[in-house]
Amino acid sequence: MRIAVIGYGAIGRFLISQLNSEPEIETCAVLSLPRADICSKPVVDDIEGLLSARPDLVVECAGHGALRTFGETVLRRGTDLLVVSVGALADPELEAALRSASSSGGGKLLIPGGALGGIDALSTAREAGLSSVEYTGRKAPAAWKGTAAEKIVQLDRVTEPHTIIDCEARTAALIFPQNANVVAAIALAGLGFDKTRVRLIVDPNAEGNLHSYVARGEFGEISTTIRSKTLEANPKTSVLAPFSLVQTIKKRSGLIPA
Repeated sequence: MRIAVIGYGAIGRFLISQLNSEPEIETCAVLSLPRADICSKPVVDDIEGLLSARPDLVVECAGHGALRTFGETVLRRGTDLLVVSVGALADPELEAALRSASSSGGGKLLIPGGALGGIDALSTAREAGLSSVEYTGRKAPAAWKGTAAEKIVQLDRVTEPHTIIDCEARTAALIFPQNANVVAAIALAGLGFDKTRVRLIVDPNAEGNLHSYVARGEFGEISTTIRSKTLEANPKTSVLAPFSLVQTIKKRSGLIPA
């Protein structure tokens, strides 16, 4: 199986390093801007160069802007696209454009489970009768630096848990694109962006990133909580997030059961 990666930041580097030991999976190209001279894989600086490598799957690891810039092209060319920046789909115009490109071109838009478990159960609950979904994300101050949280609370002076925002998922994902990809994954699996409730918390005592949600409906109730260590190169990202990409790719390559 041939994969191409958009982005050579913390997640892109981690993903490539994890797949290096899998001979059945070849990283045939990496799109990096600026060009990553230290990358051991073939590096290109435009989407045409990436697609000319004939990947079976393109993995977006470069942020919301990259998904907006390159996503439609990949899908219209009939190539499947695995998306890290799921939060970008909170923009209804972008979501519609990507779904249209997928429909017309044949490429599939793939959403990983990310740092949260129970996504399959949530999707099943939606079919069985889902009435409410409430998500809470709790992270240490360092994970909120460089985000809109800095305008809401003085991160260096937080001494107890503080709720940054309490709103529906669409607003949370758009305001906190670096922290709320898991919010978007929950929304897409469940009731959608406008009916999923989200609370984001800065907690000076947090050890890793804490993700939890409660879903209720005619089926009963689902309650899931995961405390994940953060990626060393980026405290905003849970370690489980890039590993969910690895798992998805291995499933598609047949290395593990789907």
